[in-house]
Amino acid sequence: MSKQSEVTDGAHTPGYPSAVAAGRSRWRIPLVWLVPFVAVLIAGWLAVQSIMQKGPTITISFVTGDGIEAGKTRIKFKNVDIGTIESVVLSDDHKTVLARAEMSRSAAGLLVDDTRFWVVRPRIAGGNVSGIGTLLSGSHIGMDVGTSPKARRDFVGLESPPALASGTPGREFVLKSATIGSLDVGSPVFFRRLQVGQIVSYALDPDGAGMSIHVFVNAPYDRYVTDDTRFWHASGVDVTLDATGVKVDTESLISILIGGLAFENPPDTASTTEAGTRHEYRLFADRAEAMKRHDALVDKYVLNFTESVRGLAVGAPIYFRGIVIGEVSGISAHFDRATRQFSIPVEVSIFPERLISRKDWGAGASGSGGKDQGDSGTIGSQRKAFADYLVSKGLRAQLRTASLLTGQLYIAIDFFPEAPKARVDWSKPTPQLPTVPGNLQSLQDSIASLVARLNRIPFEGISSDLRKTLGDADTLLNTINTEVAPEAKATLSSARETLTAANRSLQSDSPLQQSTVETMRELSRTAVSFRSLAEYLERHPEALLRGKTEDK
Repeated sequence: MSKQSEVTDGAHTPGYPSAVAAGRSRWRIPLVWLVPFVAVLIAGWLAVQSIMQKGPTITISFVTGDGIEAGKTRIKFKNVDIGTIESVVLSDDHKTVLARAEMSRSAAGLLVDDTRFWVVRPRIAGGNVSGIGTLLSGSHIGMDVGTSPKARRDFVGLESPPALASGTPGREFVLKSATIGSLDVGSPVFFRRLQVGQIVSYALDPDGAGMSIHVFVNAPYDRYVTDDTRFWHASGVDVTLDATGVKVDTESLISILIGGLAFENPPDTASTTEAGTRHEYRLFADRAEAMKRHDALVDKYVLNFTESVRGLAVGAPIYFRGIVIGEVSGISAHFDRATRQFSIPVEVSIFPERLISRKDWGAGASGSGGKDQGDSGTIGSQRKAFADYLVSKGLRAQLRTASLLTGQLYIAIDFFPEAPKARVDWSKPTPQLPTVPGNLQSLQDSIASLVARLNRIPFEGISSDLRKTLGDADTLLNTINTEVAPEAKATLSSARETLTAANRSLQSDSPLQQSTVETMRELSRTAVSFRSLAEYLERHPEALLRGKTEDK
């Protein structure tokens, strides 16, 4: 019997252990099945992790799908990917494009009511260049997180990037203007030629009468904006032709190219209180207009001129001996049916406080005369009496030329004692001040008077008399030539001979000169003798009777 049979039969063989047969387990799993089991576990774990990491799904509405691709376009915040566009479809009304995006779980807290989205692509606006990096990497969707506590999942995308990121320190202000000019979103705002802010938005007013421009001034410069701050256009180069001549002004090279705004407080302002957020201001055309003094008292008058006002513009200054006391506020034409003549009424605004202060009106300025301190346009009794007094002393308005180069005119108010008597016409809705002709008009009148006088001179008669006089003078000249000239020639010859003889006589070696020298010598000796005789007689006066003692 073999060994195998011995083992099978259970017989014991000396030297070898006995084998014991074990039973087969019905729950035994082959090792080959462990691999797919581990793979399933890993896939499940990854699925759970994916579900746990998955963020919310949002929808962004755009006007156009330019630069947006499903599965490729990323959503970035501070240049970090936080989502991906999964699909791009048209809206039901086919007016917008709906982009569905899967956001990361970490971005769930950023999706609030005022969060903003826009397509980042290369742009040039307001002098700023943005999105240059997308030329190589492609467009993506930018995101700016809001501050609202309310969550949101449906958004309307912006057509252009916001000019200002949320949370930037500073304050926003509103400017009211008739036109937008050359401004745009992103245009700079200057303070003392330093860029301190920018335009964030603008819109047409509901009534269409003007524009509302929203500007943002960065901190800490926003503290310089007070209730009395003035804003003005600083765009390009301002060339002004006015009564003072030609002015050229600009804020900076940037403002020349892309435009901008500037603000500053007036020199005489006393307000130091910082303006509140979204405080409204008027936007002036230029700095000169913005810095004009705003007077509390304004008196309206009319100046009636009969001469040409060409060169006089609205806003032209009114001077009193070099001091600006008002400005022109309106110019029109009027036809008087009674006199059948045209006149030019010029409405002016006079600032009485520049001529005399309120405290100098006297006690009558208060009480019954309190209207002198009232609203603009109301002329009180004190100012009326003062105006009547000045006019009675010869106060008149006159047009004058400010510049021969520009032809600009201004109005001068001064005293003309020789002017005809006049008074202020208070009966009209707007009081009328008397005027006198301007310098140019006076010059034209003088020239016209001179021409009239010249026309009265009988130039034809004078010409005939002059012609006759010239004929007589011609006859006289012929007579002088034929009769007087020969005689005069002979006389001149004789005079020449006489002068020649006299010249010969006066020569040093001539007999006349020698005789004259001898005669002078004799006269000299005679004078010496007379001098000796006089000295002797002075010592011996008795010699006149007795003679010289030595002779005796």
